[in-house]
Amino acid sequence: MSTDKPRKRMSAQQRRSVIEEAATEVFAAHGYQRASMEEIARRSGVSVPVVYDHFPSKRRLHRRLLEKHFAALRQLWRERLSKTGSGDVHDQLSTEEVASAFDAWFHHIETHPYAWRMLFRDTTGETAVREDHREVIEASRDALLPFFARLVGIPLLEAPDEETRIEAEMAWEVCRSALQGLALWWLDHPEVPRGKVVAAAVDAVWTGFERSSATRRSSPDSP
Repeated sequence: MSTDKPRKRMSAQQRRSVIEEAATEVFAAHGYQRASMEEIARRSGVSVPVVYDHFPSKRRLHRRLLEKHFAALRQLWRERLSKTGSGDVHDQLSTEEVASAFDAWFHHIETHPYAWRMLFRDTTGETAVREDHREVIEASRDALLPFFARLVGIPLLEAPDEETRIEAEMAWEVCRSALQGLALWWLDHPEVPRGKVVAAAVDAVWTGFERSSATRRSSPDSP
């Protein structure tokens, strides 16, 4: 008589999470075009029809993963950099606090390498999928931009004009480009200690924002 315990049946949400995790690995490893629903099903331990029960197409699954992982990014920044109370967030944050947040960001990369490769390295020749990627990136930026602008001392909420928004978007692009570039480089150089990467990120990003914010506050035209 077998003494093996019966395998516990997964809930629909648990199975969906397993599929998403497997799909992230497949998309990161092969890119969108070469990723197959068959391999995603195999890695998930389910049949292909079960994958389609949860996601009606490869494109929908891909977009869902982009949205999920960018949402995780936004949540990380808000948790690590938000301060209670009112006032200028930038004035309340020390360089040490920013370094701690950057450290959490790069730690997330260490523990979610497939997600990061999918977000920042995946390329595809399919116009519709590239458009999905662009739309998700822009939506994620727009969701975080007011918080980010306040963080670096740009009065986007107080002066929501075109010039201020452009200033905020340029600052965002500087931060995004620096952190993303370092992250991708670090994925290829895992022997470099995380602390060194964090220090480079702080020097490249935060130090510059501090100087810019100080200049803005000392300007005669500042409110």
